[in-house]
Amino acid sequence: MNEKVRLQKYISECGITSRRKAEELIESRFVKVNGRVAKLGDKIDPRKDLVTVHGKPIRNESEKIYIVINKPRGYLTSVTDDRDRKCVTDLTKTIKERIYPVGRLDKDSEGMLLMTNDGEFANMMMHPRSKIGKTYRVTVRGKVTDEITTKLTEGVVLDDGIKTLPCEISVMESAEDRTVLSIILYEGRNRQIRRMCEAVDLRVIRLKRTAISTLKLGMLKPGKWRELTEKEITKLRCDALRSDKSESDEQPKKRGRRK
Repeated sequence: MNEKVRLQKYISECGITSRRKAEELIESRFVKVNGRVAKLGDKIDPRKDLVTVHGKPIRNESEKIYIVINKPRGYLTSVTDDRDRKCVTDLTKTIKERIYPVGRLDKDSEGMLLMTNDGEFANMMMHPRSKIGKTYRVTVRGKVTDEITTKLTEGVVLDDGIKTLPCEISVMESAEDRTVLSIILYEGRNRQIRRMCEAVDLRVIRLKRTAISTLKLGMLKPGKWRELTEKEITKLRCDALRSDKSESDEQPKKRGRRK
């Protein structure tokens, strides 16, 4: 008997995109199985069924690639851009396999970015339950008081009404005209650090991601990339699974306190 897999899982394993984005493609009717428009929940037999995304057939034949790149400022965290702006994939053209960014850094930010064609790994790293710490070196205008760092650490309400999760902040350098902060986030909202700083009247003048979990950017030069080692990949997977398990273990305890 042939083993069938969920369609979104197959799409992510083919390196097209993450599983979550694959679900969006299916819901938007961009995916077909054997010429029929697919629906969420469909399962396929990879050996028999023909899957197309945007009309192009896909196959799970690629070697899994995992890289870390030092994204320079001015590059979009995107595979392509309809306005012909610079994208991070312009820096990885020597890689034959199609890879895509894991998470995002906005155009004006720089630093560590993971890229892969392993949709399962990407989904694991980006899932909100993983709560993997991401470290940033953030330079802002002016001095930062203890009151401001306390507010940011405890969480602030962003411009869309959402309050950020607690984070870790320390002052690395301080001068009259600027302050350099180390910020560790455990979530990844759009332009989050810039919006957090705006909420306490700070203006970011430079933002660089320096680490993801225990993986550090190190001396990797802007615009350059390297492959992750098996040990690094395994460690990132373990960190994500450990965070996910910790949150799952907490849920019954929280329900118990309500009774």
